[in-house]
Amino acid sequence: MRQLAGTQAGRAYLRSEVEGELQAIFSRSQATAEAYGPHFSRLWNLASRRVRGGKFVRPLLLLETYDALRRSADSIPNSRSTSQPRGAHARSEVVRIAAAVEALHFAFLLHDDVIDGDFFRRGRPNLIGELAEASRDEARPGGARHWAQTGGILSGNLLLSCAHQVFARAKLPAELKLRLLDVLEHTVFETTAGEFIDVGLSDGVFSADLGTVLEMTGRKTASYTFELPLRAAVILADGSRALENKLSAAGLHLGLAYQLQDDLNSTFGDASVHGKDLYSDLREGKQTAIICFARMSGSWPLIESDFGNPDMSIEAAKYLSDCLRDCGAEDFVRGLIREQVEAFSLVLCAPDSEESVPRTVQDVLFGLLARIDGRQS
Repeated sequence: MRQLAGTQAGRAYLRSEVEGELQAIFSRSQATAEAYGPHFSRLWNLASRRVRGGKFVRPLLLLETYDALRRSADSIPNSRSTSQPRGAHARSEVVRIAAAVEALHFAFLLHDDVIDGDFFRRGRPNLIGELAEASRDEARPGGARHWAQTGGILSGNLLLSCAHQVFARAKLPAELKLRLLDVLEHTVFETTAGEFIDVGLSDGVFSADLGTVLEMTGRKTASYTFELPLRAAVILADGSRALENKLSAAGLHLGLAYQLQDDLNSTFGDASVHGKDLYSDLREGKQTAIICFARMSGSWPLIESDFGNPDMSIEAAKYLSDCLRDCGAEDFVRGLIREQVEAFSLVLCAPDSEESVPRTVQDVLFGLLARIDGRQS
């Protein structure tokens, strides 16, 4: 893999490793699912197919960072630096953890879709939407929706359990396994708290100030999308806690930039490219940094009347989007993204740090930043 590191072919190979492990994870429980009848077996198969159809941002980040740490260690004979990995573990265990991270991601997606009442993702029915469509003729009025959302909650629960099982059964030294489990527990708490705050903001329970919105974003998105894979990679490569903490800090800044860009795409982007329902954030009343800025502008009275209206027309939503752009909200959030990118770069390259990030890892993360910067989907 060394000659393919960081290339499109290299990422395709890593993706195939994760897909194979996910297939193995679901196959091991297939007989158990079948024992509970055809409907439950179909739910398990549907979840399996959906998990394996994602972008794999998180497991690929874990594997690329782990491989970069291993290359760095191999290039420094007899190195005693505390930031350098000390040993190696079976590749299969690393891939299995990476697959579990993707299962965790899909569990969060399922629960998020239920909370938001979403039946589509990237222009196609999501798991909940597919279940609802399949049961529409048999169920009582309203029953298909309730049954499908129940399936989403229960599938998410199963995948959360699956991720914990993989982490707990990893063939690793006890100290490393406990570190991994601590990171997993922290991630679940952080993401759950972030989702709770997100809904509280949208429902008006919490004050929608910029600090609260950014705190929510860090917990809901950055924690499990970037911090978890980076911290897990360091642990699996026997890296120091100091290096783990440093990459965790870098992951927070990268995650905030990633989500802020996602907010821009949803409000100002092309739905045929980013795949979300057109202007869904405006219809759902999502309290983003865009909206925080708009509240302080003279354009807010023009936006407030329709913001959060689930029945808002495309024309009205387009008008809101134009108002948000004209009042400076788009430029403001682009400035926030630049701030996070600068902070991210500083963490990675600070010359006075006791724990320098290996150049191989810097290459991985700056390469990821280049793919994220200005992304449309």
